[in-house]
Amino acid sequence: MQLTVLGCHAATPRTLANPTSQTLDIRGHLFLIDCGEGTQVQLRKSKLKFSRIKHIFISHLHGDHFFGLPGLVSTFRLLGRENELHIYGPKGIKEAITMLLKLGDSWTNYPLYFHELTSKESIVVFEDDKIKVSTIPLNHRIYTNGFLFQEKEVDRKLNIEAVTAFGIDKCYYQKIKNGKDITLDNGNVVSNTKLTFDPPKPKSYAFCSDTVFEPSIVPIIKDVDVLYHEATFLDSEAELATKTKHSTAKQAAIIAKDANVGALVLGHYSTRYKSTDLFKQEAEEVFKPVFLGEDGKAFNF
Repeated sequence: MQLTVLGCHAATPRTLANPTSQTLDIRGHLFLIDCGEGTQVQLRKSKLKFSRIKHIFISHLHGDHFFGLPGLVSTFRLLGRENELHIYGPKGIKEAITMLLKLGDSWTNYPLYFHELTSKESIVVFEDDKIKVSTIPLNHRIYTNGFLFQEKEVDRKLNIEAVTAFGIDKCYYQKIKNGKDITLDNGNVVSNTKLTFDPPKPKSYAFCSDTVFEPSIVPIIKDVDVLYHEATFLDSEAELATKTKHSTAKQAAIIAKDANVGALVLGHYSTRYKSTDLFKQEAEEVFKPVFLGEDGKAFNF
């Protein structure tokens, strides 16, 4: 599971500070999460293939989280894309994107599907045989969702030496990988644990963009391997965070601790601070390990 932070700063783009966007490479999927201005450039800098992006998840309709999307949709057209593209986001995102395409007389030459969200409860928005993606209802100034990405369990790994030793025919291999015990010709039952190895533990990732401190999300993200949580302010500006419906680094760490997550990645920093190290220091007083999101940085979990 590789997380690439393309941009992780709040509000406006700056010379060395890109607004929110990231990719999650998991079980063969390359998901794009939020698409602030400059996302295309950051994708190229990170050498990520545009053609692999088939699903884009937009948390909310503030510009620093989706103003890069019209340009990316248009670029896919210029690159001769043929594969369908699915965009998941708040109601209104279809109108916003299609209006620009219409005014520019540049409708896509590939299938473009919008999945508009309105539910204030956690719902599944995408699922296949490998991955399930659910919303995480957040509390911001406008309708906002985070997203929870969960790998599905894979088959158990066959112990070839064991099945050979028991003389088990290949026609039973899939049954064994599915976790079933095997009855031999002599009537003896061989436990599945003797014939297989445990599969890797499914991984999970929770993306929580702009939100005020919201403990109600803890049950949804309980025990995830990695949590990305916005940390726009330091605790010294906690009052401002509440007023603007954002979080502090300390509050992000409290959520991580209460949810028993494996690791916390911080981002969405206000550019009023001279050093992002202050965010890490504040969060580590509550929870560890803490990683700082940095534009262009890739994390392997």
